[in-house]
Amino acid sequence: MSGLTASRILYLHGFASCGESNKTGELKAYFGGKNFLSPDLPPAPVDAVEMIRELINTEKINMLIGSSLGGFYATYFAEINRMKAILINPSIRPFDTLASYVGWQQRYCDDELFEFKSAYLEHFKLFQCDSVGKGDYLVLLQSEDEVLDYRDAMKYYKSQRIVVEYGGNHRFENISDYLCMIQGHREK
Repeated sequence: MSGLTASRILYLHGFASCGESNKTGELKAYFGGKNFLSPDLPPAPVDAVEMIRELINTEKINMLIGSSLGGFYATYFAEINRMKAILINPSIRPFDTLASYVGWQQRYCDDELFEFKSAYLEHFKLFQCDSVGKGDYLVLLQSEDEVLDYRDAMKYYKSQRIVVEYGGNHRFENISDYLCMIQGHREK
């Protein structure tokens, strides 16, 4: 167990979510609270990337878990830092898929209002990776994701370890079924 305490995980939530959710709670309970960080990310991509960069550097993060938009950010940092990343129904083109959300939005976790500006769509492009291969990924997809087409992620991460569960949804509500697999990727 000593290797587990030295390893720190940063969880990156999806659009309009926050650092404390049902999925986060399950992951934190499994991996241990002091080794698992799950901040509330700001809606502005440049601010979110700066926050993530600072946490990776100051908190000695060595693995990322990203869900949806958090998967997009996790990919960016896994590529530039050659890190391990677990991606859960990741967004690969938020500049396209989030276009219809420009305007005032409400966070799912606490109903807090925030403005999602049209300029953010262009900002996402600053962090788009043309290809993946420097990071070490486990990509968890569910075929009945009602927000993102899982086949897009399958194509984009084709050289990585991908697990597709037929059924499910965008929230990937049965993450507990994959905790041992995530642990195995963490330890390899």
